[in-house]
Amino acid sequence: MLLGALEGGGTKMVCAIGDETGAVHEQLSIPTETPDITIPRLLEYFRKFPIEALGIASFGPVDLNPASPTYGYITTTPKLAWANYDFMGVFKRELQIPIGFDTDVNGSALGEQTFGCMKGVDCGIYLTVGTGVGMGVIANGKLLHGMLHPEGGHVLLARHPEDTFPGKCPFHPNCIESLASGPAIEARWGKKAIELKDDAKVWDLEAYYLAQAIVNYIVILSPQKIVLGGGVMHQTQLFPLIRAKVKELLNGYLHTKEIEDIDHYIVPASLNDDQGIMGCLQLAVLAKG
Repeated sequence: MLLGALEGGGTKMVCAIGDETGAVHEQLSIPTETPDITIPRLLEYFRKFPIEALGIASFGPVDLNPASPTYGYITTTPKLAWANYDFMGVFKRELQIPIGFDTDVNGSALGEQTFGCMKGVDCGIYLTVGTGVGMGVIANGKLLHGMLHPEGGHVLLARHPEDTFPGKCPFHPNCIESLASGPAIEARWGKKAIELKDDAKVWDLEAYYLAQAIVNYIVILSPQKIVLGGGVMHQTQLFPLIRAKVKELLNGYLHTKEIEDIDHYIVPASLNDDQGIMGCLQLAVLAKG
């Protein structure tokens, strides 16, 4: 079955052709400009292939309620040209094929659940730490939506007593996105994360904030697996720091096999940064039915 995949990011749109096994046959990256510039290029790409369904995982917030008149829209995004834009609808009208639609980070969670390290997991989370911080949740074997969709990047944290950085989020000065995203690291330290690899104090502080958020997710969602992806998490020295801090913050409260084997509980993304695209392929499979 030939399928289309579209991972819609705020900086670039990654289009791909693949199949139900998660195999990606080819892909193309297109800059995210305004809809009148970007959408025709995306449609031109997908029209070249006889795809049977398309999966879209988009930056947001988005409307995921099928009963809503704005289902499939990007809603209150700060990218104003895309605000209240019928993202799914334009592909449905133009391509006349089944469309699966979700958030970009839910797409990555679905990719890991279907093809990666969350396979067989009934409850798990995927956290991306990069330009922003986002969370996808698998609950009872399915993507969690609820009122809207998880916005785990905006859980509120206790500041480190020595951290005077004002934060990068315009809504919450002490949320995880504000304090631990890639732009927060660069603004706090004056260099990009990749240039700070050997600076221990940078990663101690980063782990301090990420571990706090992860403990919140653990006690609320009780996930069986926590997967961390995104550009910041390419700094693999973070993983042992985060695991140690999580255990410290839990303070012996939880005794589960997952916590006892924390090296296999809090883990890196496993699909060579293709988890988003592979999740889009699975969204297409589910839409095709």
